[in-house]
Amino acid sequence: MTDRAAAFERLAIIMDELRAKCPWDMKQTIESLRHLTIEETYELSDSIIENDMPEVKKELGDLMLHLVFYAKIAEENKLFDIAEVINSQCEKLIYRHPHIYGDVKVENEEDVKRNWEQLKLKEGNKSVLSGVPKSLPPMVKAMRIQEKARGVGFDWDEPHQVWDKVEEELAEFKQAADSGDQKHMEEEFGDLLFSLINFARFKKINPDEALERTNKKFIYRFQYLEEAAKKSGKNLSDMTLEEMDVYWNEAKKK
Repeated sequence: MTDRAAAFERLAIIMDELRAKCPWDMKQTIESLRHLTIEETYELSDSIIENDMPEVKKELGDLMLHLVFYAKIAEENKLFDIAEVINSQCEKLIYRHPHIYGDVKVENEEDVKRNWEQLKLKEGNKSVLSGVPKSLPPMVKAMRIQEKARGVGFDWDEPHQVWDKVEEELAEFKQAADSGDQKHMEEEFGDLLFSLINFARFKKINPDEALERTNKKFIYRFQYLEEAAKKSGKNLSDMTLEEMDVYWNEAKKK
């Protein structure tokens, strides 16, 4: 096994050299790196969904570089350094795991989550939901909101109760759709999505990942349809839906 301390120190030294010698690296700021970090995070997400572990390893390295980069810039501005970042994280982990580093007893994962949220409130958080980033994609945000609320006991007890709520929201959306009131439709559709995400959570389904897999499946089938039509000398715009369905079903079988 590689020496972890030596590997991390090597990365930190390379970062020092890049900031001192590379024109591009010297120019970067915390603000300029932000959008690049978001991009790297999504690339890591893609590789995880694809179960491409060599790519996961690569993307973890890219993200690690960004973390060291931010800390280096902060060090230059005499704000904090990477050692402080790591040590503060270690202290937080120890404090928030009293069942490991203290005498608190837990029975299961839910107890751990509940204790975690209670400790965060003691640290000064005004709301359980204040830890949910504002810029999260809406579907991910909805799931995190629901998980946070569950951490303090605000949740349904059984999946069938959640499904009843889905059916209630579906009926309300249909009623809004029939009315033709655009604003009301959007509101009820949002409620319906939120309830579906809630049900997915109860069934231990990550709705964001499930939707992304469906996106990838649709892209594959549609591109197969495009290629098959092209080989047949046809344009999709000139084909009937029934003709396109033939190729679509072929793609499903493949």
